[in-house]
Amino acid sequence: MAETKRYISKEELKTHSRLGDLWISIQGKVYNVSEWAKEHPGGSAPLLSLAGQDATDAFVAYHPGVLWSRLDDFFTGFHLKDYAVSEASRDYRRLVYEFSKMGLFEKKGHGVFVTLSAMVVMFSACIYGVLGCDSTWVHLASGALMGLFWIQSGWIGHDSGHYQVMMNRRLNRFVQVLSGNCLAGISIAWWKWNHNAHHIACNSLEFDPDLQHMPVFAVSSRLFSSLTSYFYERKMNFDCVARFLVSYQHWTFYPVMCVARINLFAQSWSLLLSKRRVPYRAQEILGLLVFWIWYPLLVSCLPNWWERLMFVVLSFSFTGIQHVQFCLNHFSSSVYVGPPSGNDWFEKQTHGTLDISCSSWMDWFHGGLQFQIEHHLFPRLPRCQLRNVSPFVQELCKKHNLPYDCASFWKANVLTLATLRTAALQARDLANPIPKNLVWEAVNTHG
Repeated sequence: MAETKRYISKEELKTHSRLGDLWISIQGKVYNVSEWAKEHPGGSAPLLSLAGQDATDAFVAYHPGVLWSRLDDFFTGFHLKDYAVSEASRDYRRLVYEFSKMGLFEKKGHGVFVTLSAMVVMFSACIYGVLGCDSTWVHLASGALMGLFWIQSGWIGHDSGHYQVMMNRRLNRFVQVLSGNCLAGISIAWWKWNHNAHHIACNSLEFDPDLQHMPVFAVSSRLFSSLTSYFYERKMNFDCVARFLVSYQHWTFYPVMCVARINLFAQSWSLLLSKRRVPYRAQEILGLLVFWIWYPLLVSCLPNWWERLMFVVLSFSFTGIQHVQFCLNHFSSSVYVGPPSGNDWFEKQTHGTLDISCSSWMDWFHGGLQFQIEHHLFPRLPRCQLRNVSPFVQELCKKHNLPYDCASFWKANVLTLATLRTAALQARDLANPIPKNLVWEAVNTHG
């Protein structure tokens, strides 16, 4: 006699949406991942963002087919009542399947070898410029080159965090720690924790850490309500200091980007020294210590304090280009409040991202971020395949009346500044102002 299926309603599933009691649905089957959340390679944040609801699209995006069989270990015996799939999601999943069948997720090309080779040349040139030349101009150029080196290091760290760029997992891990921790001073563990949450909850003001820059930046006036960051587990207070800073954010954006790396240094150490579970914590800390030995030592080899200062300023400022690139893809796109919804996860990814139009010979500069929509829909896809799948994504968006926003690098900067300026002016003109401090009063006395 056939076993009768047991069903659970969507309302019942929603009650299992916290750490220790975390259920999700994948293709109509309900899984208890409460314990697995502690061991999940992508961290617990992505699971918490989609807890108590269907997570099929996100699972399809992030996991290869060989992992589907492991879901049986977490099956509760329940099926989701009235489970339905939108036409957009159905076509999206079909596209993932087609790309898998074509082997696109395994075809990584020679981009990684070229990038690593370029990094060796750039790093060697920086070292030689500092140690082997007496010219001040060469020293300054070496500082700028160091910043460009960090950008390429960042692209390798980004790629290796999404898919295996090397021949095996151990070598991939080595490249991650080398490019992130040792050479750039940024913890790859922090990056994974932050970036995975960003991908799952793209442009959610409460769940996406890449939009949570209060009190310095606010991309939407909705942040003026002092929303809660469920990623950082704190309230993002919009107080008089935040209002003052946000009111001029369209002027401070580029200067802040020049020193944004300092924030990543701080975030890396904050995570590694916290009580959170961090895989390979000792390895991560050791990698950061390597950076904080070689970089200050290199700077100290310069002949005077002025050149040392300018070397640091130039290296930070040039790598600030990458921080600007991170912002262009999302700051001017649609935002929302609340957790991501499994029912329209695919649609939310297209609404919250912006592609950058460029010629193929400029792909090295953008590191794959120029195809941000494609990257968000297919995060496991190697960078070299993003341009190839772009026409399919455009066709899919057109079929389902979804946005496929694309702008030139210049236009994307204009859109980002316009978004920041709009929020800045709104911060100045709120009907119920927060008590203003003396700095605010002094600056705004004459309008």
